[in-house]
Amino acid sequence: MDLLRSMPASCAELIVTSPPYNLGKEYEPRLDLQRYLAQQAQIIAECIRILSPRGSICWQVGNYVRKGAIVPLDSVLYPLFAGAGLRMRNRIVWHFEHGLHCARRFSGRYEVIAWFTKGDSYVFNLDPVRIPQKYPGKKYFKGPKAGQFSCHPKGKNPGDVWTIPNVKHNHIEKTSHPCQFPVELVERLILSMTERGGLVVDPFMGVGTTAVAAVRHGRRVAGAEIRADYWRHGVQRIQLAWRGELRTRPMGREVYQPTGREKLTQRPAVFEVVPGGRG
Repeated sequence: MDLLRSMPASCAELIVTSPPYNLGKEYEPRLDLQRYLAQQAQIIAECIRILSPRGSICWQVGNYVRKGAIVPLDSVLYPLFAGAGLRMRNRIVWHFEHGLHCARRFSGRYEVIAWFTKGDSYVFNLDPVRIPQKYPGKKYFKGPKAGQFSCHPKGKNPGDVWTIPNVKHNHIEKTSHPCQFPVELVERLILSMTERGGLVVDPFMGVGTTAVAAVRHGRRVAGAEIRADYWRHGVQRIQLAWRGELRTRPMGREVYQPTGREKLTQRPAVFEVVPGGRG
C-alpha cells in the first residue's frame, strides 16, 4: 500500500500479480474471508487508480480452501473490479500437471488469471504470443481462396487455456518461495498487453518473477515485497536477468509428453468381464 499510494495516477500500463490466497502460508496470516476481501479491495482500488486508461490488470488467483470446501477467489473478487467500471476481457485458465493430491475431492490442477481493462481502447498485441499452428499446411479447398493457406502465417491465438508447468522442486526456476509462478506465464501477459518501455507493476512481487519478465522484454517495472528473504532472491534474479544470465524455462517449449518407453512402475489395471453385464 505504501508503494501504490506513492505512485502517480494513470502511470502503469499493466498490473500483474498473484496475491496471497488466504491459506495461511508462511508469507501470510490466515484471515476471516470477509477481512481478506476488504484488504484486497483496498489494494485493488489503488491499482485501478494508477492504471493508465489503455492499461490492463491481470489478477492471478486460485482457490481459498476452508474445511475441505473451496471458494474460487476470482469469483468473489470479480465484483471489486466490475463495481469500479473495469471490463473483464478473459478468464484465462492456467493448467498445470502437478500439485497437492486430494483424497476427498478431485485434485486441483488449474488457477485463473482474471484480465480486466479500464476502457474499450486498450493495448493488445497478439503476434508476439502466437503459438504454432496444429495444421500449418492446411489450405482452403474451395471458394475464392482455394489453394491458399487457411491459417495465420505467424501462428495461432493461444486461446484462454494455457498449459504451462508450475514451479515445483525440479523446475529450473525454483527458489525458496513455495508458490512462485513461472516466468513464461508473465511473459505472455507482458508481451501482449504492453509496449516496450511501458511500466509493469506487481504489488505482491515475491521473488521477482514479474520483474524478470519485464526486464527481459524491455519494460520498466515496479513492485513491493515485505519478506526480506524473498526480496534478496528477487534482486539476485533481476540482476541475472539484466545480464542475460538467468536460466528459465524457454517460452513456448512443448510440455513433456510420455513416449511410451518409460519403465512401468505400477501393475496394469485388470478388468473383469461379467457375462450378461452392461459394463
